[in-house]
Amino acid sequence: MSTELVWFKSSYSGSGGDNCVEVALHPDAVHVRDSKDPARHPLTVPATAWSDFAAYASTVES
Repeated sequence: MSTELVWFKSSYSGSGGDNCVEVALHPDAVHVRDSKDPARHPLTVPATAWSDFAAYASTVES
């Protein structure tokens, strides 16, 4: 099994690419990084915490 993370950008990211975050999913964690600086160490959060955050964020009006 490969341990390399597969990164993707949100479908909400613009085509300019100047303000994007990338996410890589893992069974136990979600990794988040700045697309402009992919060599920097990513923020890693437990998958359950990410799920709670995403559920909350989907209820917040912009």
